[in-house]
Amino acid sequence: MAPDLSPRPDRPDGADPAAAPLISIVIPMRNEGPNVLPLIAEIAAAMAGTAHEVVCVDDGSTDDTAQRLVEAAARHPVVVLRHRVSCGQSAGVVSGVMAARAAWIATLDGDGQNDPADIPTLWARARAEASGDILVAGHRTKRRDSGVKRVTSRMANAVRARLLGDATPDTGCGLKVFPRALFLDLPRFDHMHRYLPALVLRAGGRVVSEPVNHRPRLRGQSNYGTLDRLAVSIADLLGVIWLQRRWKRPVAERVPVPADGPVPHP
Repeated sequence: MAPDLSPRPDRPDGADPAAAPLISIVIPMRNEGPNVLPLIAEIAAAMAGTAHEVVCVDDGSTDDTAQRLVEAAARHPVVVLRHRVSCGQSAGVVSGVMAARAAWIATLDGDGQNDPADIPTLWARARAEASGDILVAGHRTKRRDSGVKRVTSRMANAVRARLLGDATPDTGCGLKVFPRALFLDLPRFDHMHRYLPALVLRAGGRVVSEPVNHRPRLRGQSNYGTLDRLAVSIADLLGVIWLQRRWKRPVAERVPVPADGPVPHP
């Protein structure tokens, strides 16, 4: 019999699974078993007192990620989804956002390097902006990665900013906050999560960046290599450039109609 992955009403944290969440925290995961319980506990502490849900998407893991997520769902307001086969991080984000119940979405990576304590700050910044179509992107001002990864990421961000004009210093940061409705209107493709700022701008939204904490990976191994990420990024970049050039944002204005009905033809 398959395990019951639905939220339990008798959680130790006292959360009511029937309560409508104000924000859904979406986390795509692949082979992150050791990170699941510590990360979910950190999110619970960071979001204490706020109606929220955590939507975890197990992207075809081959370790004990699924089992650890079931344990987390017994303690906290966690919704668990699973891809039968790995479809990539962007697919995990899409599945999570589609299953989310809240109007606001926060995303973060499942490796524990993003700090959940930054979520309330990004969310407050998003709600304070005048425009509803806003994406607040985390900016890892002090990266806790290897020297090679820092250099390649800096180069990639510079090239992306020059070619796409996305006005974002750190598009690769997994920590972002945005309205669910805005995300659902964006085109979907593999690796789209790295180009969310450019896609939001293309859709007529606004993008701002907020400094966030970044931590070293303490458990597990990275699912990405430098060379394989570079190879796919070139094709992705060209694809996003094509999307930008093939779309003009219309500005539709409502035409006033007389209150007493349509004007008769002469």
